[in-house]
Amino acid sequence: MENRAKPTCPSFIGTHFVDIHEVLPEEEEEGTTRMAEKARKGPNRQFKVREAKRPFRNLSRQVSLETGFSALHRETRAKDEIRVLPRSGRSFGGFDSASRFHGEARKGDFSMFKTKSTPSKQNSLLPSRKEREMESQRVDGDNGGDESAHNTVPAGRYFAALRGPELDQVKDYEDILLPKDEKWPFLLRFPIGCFGICLGLSSQAVLWRALAASSATQFLHITPFINLALWLLALAVLISVSVTYILKCIFYFEAVKREYFHPVRVNFFFAPWVVCMFLAISVPPVLAPEKLHPALWCIFMGPYFFLEIKIYGQWLSGGKRRLCKVANPSSHLSVVGNFVGAILASKVGWKEAAKFLWAVGFAHYLVVFVTLYQRLPTSEALPKELHPVYSMFIAAPSAASIAWETIYGDFDGLSRTCYFIALFLYVSLVARINFFTGFGFSVAWWSYTFPMTTASVATIKYAENVPGVLSKGLALALSFMSSTMVLVLFVSTLLHAFVWHTLFPNDLAIAITKRRFVKEKKPFKKTYDIKRRAKQALTRHNSENKDFGGENEKGY
Repeated sequence: MENRAKPTCPSFIGTHFVDIHEVLPEEEEEGTTRMAEKARKGPNRQFKVREAKRPFRNLSRQVSLETGFSALHRETRAKDEIRVLPRSGRSFGGFDSASRFHGEARKGDFSMFKTKSTPSKQNSLLPSRKEREMESQRVDGDNGGDESAHNTVPAGRYFAALRGPELDQVKDYEDILLPKDEKWPFLLRFPIGCFGICLGLSSQAVLWRALAASSATQFLHITPFINLALWLLALAVLISVSVTYILKCIFYFEAVKREYFHPVRVNFFFAPWVVCMFLAISVPPVLAPEKLHPALWCIFMGPYFFLEIKIYGQWLSGGKRRLCKVANPSSHLSVVGNFVGAILASKVGWKEAAKFLWAVGFAHYLVVFVTLYQRLPTSEALPKELHPVYSMFIAAPSAASIAWETIYGDFDGLSRTCYFIALFLYVSLVARINFFTGFGFSVAWWSYTFPMTTASVATIKYAENVPGVLSKGLALALSFMSSTMVLVLFVSTLLHAFVWHTLFPNDLAIAITKRRFVKEKKPFKKTYDIKRRAKQALTRHNSENKDFGGENEKGY
């Protein structure tokens, strides 16, 4: 009986080890010759001699098939890992612009923010589709969504990418669409926050008219010409700022849209109309009659009302711009105008319209106040640099107190309640003076002056109804503080504008990218080699088992 050959195939071994090492050219030729001779000796076993297309990696160790198969899954895990691109110091998202544009660093294309600039023009400066493939998979896609919403920058993106007292500075690890080392056109550098200058000056005109006409400060014998000078100055500044920003809307409308979607700057779109109402309230008697025409109220309050319907609708309906996501202390600007409009409506004789605006403003003030106080977990974290705008907490209750007294003609219980709230907030902010230190000068500081001025006017009204040394002294102290602040800021603004030429730096806040781009991390080459060698070893293993089985059948 023919002796049966005992199979010695590696299939009986639980783990098959493959020695993976670097193959030298001499060894490769020797191995090829040996395989060819083996093929001639064994006619029943067909081997296909192949040359190595790629040199082996020098691993110098044995790797089991199980280890090789585990490496197959390592690549999948590596794809899910993302890393932040290192900051390049250039523009266009930091994806090495010089290498993308034939080795030459391309200068900033400011036309991307000009009027009628298409989204494709802006997207042409961003990374290619291949570079953004990983990021696009992470975005909640709805291809049938609104096109305008697709082109806007999310509100949370501004909080994530920006810092500073008005979210006007780009964080160190962020890149922008325009170059930093090049001076941008003036209109592109002109922010809507410049209307804060008008707010500060026009509110001072209101204050000095109250000081000149109030019985509580009659002993000071303040001349009304101070009110006239401030009113003319505020009017001139308002005209200059308005004309400049209108030119920006004409030539750089895309930049204006970026400011509108900015969670802080959107509130300054209310500022021009508030300034106009301040000027109407504080108009000197020598220039206008005591009772103003109602048409003024319609002209100034109409745009404000339509804009607040839009903003309040976003707060109410939810979505990406719901109040708990975008609320910040500058949101009080969208509320204060209701009280200022109520004061103007009362002066033109429309008492019911004044009561309506007061009710709308007070309801939304409570909502904004509670939202900012408790800072819901769903809201964006308020940066430390944003603390100075907490002074705007004072403006709304002070304006509400003055408006109630103007409508009903008496500084009664509700009016005093609002005033005491404002006074407490004023004292609490003064006690935390560190909130307002450590920040450089900018145009945004002007928006902090009118809350102080509004509180001073409310204190004058309180001193008229509650005469006394304490109330009059408080009114004078607050008035002196607000006027001094405005004077210091006015001088600083002139120096920065005409002497140092640093008033309008590049407005980096409007040039941030829609999202922080990330790049797919490629798997390690070693992992790739292990995977490839494991597949080849498995193929040879199956081929040897098949051929060995054929020899056994012939032997039987």
